[in-house]
Amino acid sequence: MPLARVTLQPGREKSLAQRHPWVFSGSIATVDGAPAAGDTVLLHASDGTPLASAAWSPESKIRARVWSFDPHEDIDAAFFTGRVGSAVRVRDELLDSTHNACRLIHGESDGLPGFAADRYQDVVVVQIFAAGAERWRGALIDALAEATGCSAIYERSNVDVRTLEGLAPREGPVRGTTPPRVKIAEDGLNFIVDIAHGQKTGFYLDQRNNRKRVRALASNRDVLNCFCYTGGFTIAALAGGARSVLSIDSSAEALSLATENVAANAFDPARAEWRDADVFSELRKLRDAARAFDLIVLDPPKFAPTAQHAEKAARAYKDVNLLALKLLRPGGLLATFSCSGGISAELFQKIVAGAALDAQANAVVVERFAASPDHPVALNFPQGDYLKGLLVRKNA
Repeated sequence: MPLARVTLQPGREKSLAQRHPWVFSGSIATVDGAPAAGDTVLLHASDGTPLASAAWSPESKIRARVWSFDPHEDIDAAFFTGRVGSAVRVRDELLDSTHNACRLIHGESDGLPGFAADRYQDVVVVQIFAAGAERWRGALIDALAEATGCSAIYERSNVDVRTLEGLAPREGPVRGTTPPRVKIAEDGLNFIVDIAHGQKTGFYLDQRNNRKRVRALASNRDVLNCFCYTGGFTIAALAGGARSVLSIDSSAEALSLATENVAANAFDPARAEWRDADVFSELRKLRDAARAFDLIVLDPPKFAPTAQHAEKAARAYKDVNLLALKLLRPGGLLATFSCSGGISAELFQKIVAGAALDAQANAVVVERFAASPDHPVALNFPQGDYLKGLLVRKNA
């Protein structure tokens, strides 16, 4: 069957010429044919020039996501076998005896929009976000099984963004038998991952290099880890020789697993204190109690999923950074992060600068953080650069 033809408004082909993979509904002039959700369509410029093949998503503002900028390339099972195999192979160097977990597929940056896959030892956890990836779900999973040889594949497509695509949530085993928990190794440290119930796909793999950096900075410091989840930065700080680590999260289940991670690394539990609490409220209590720390980690959840949420999110980021800077000793370090796509790196630095001003803290940026190498950012897709962070020193 011939593919449906989608013709763009005059001038709207510029982003495709720059190889940006998204086409918004307002850019489309006509649709010849009746493509269903996930079907492959051919994108044409207003003058009729063929531009690319893409996945059609009739319920999303992102109406088409490009599979290939070669409009003559066949989009079939072999296409996905090639794309998945290539993405998996380039991660080979990130997996070894001291590190057996990483992101294998990172959506648009691997030429597979709407699809992510994370490896935890011998288990792969997949997430499908868009109609095109949903349409080719079987081919993608077959390709993953072939490329990795992993014994089990589990799906965690239970994210809110699926509703924007008209897709119902779905989760559960796909191939093989998935253990409820998997122990992984990261730079010689052990972490227990809750495959079925943990946040994201169970663990924040994008912070791998940043955990390693915090480990290097932690020696002989009193550390505060906020939004600690299952204790990734806590374990890193303990491994780095921190005197003490106070970790705060509002999930009792996450804190329970965090204490197991301390035991899995044979650290002295007396060096780790845990608080099941709202971070904002707890930071105010710590301030009122005149507590102070040498190293503070702020890794909050996504306050601004889109730019429309940026203003409200900015207030939250400023508040939590202001409180942290007040708790930081002179000479201390603040590792502060944002994973919000709606907050740019430039805006995030302005927010932290405003927090320092209000906290009357003489502070400087000494390093910048980003996602680990298994989360690449395609040069033609800056939206993939979602994780940003600053290492800030509070001067005397």
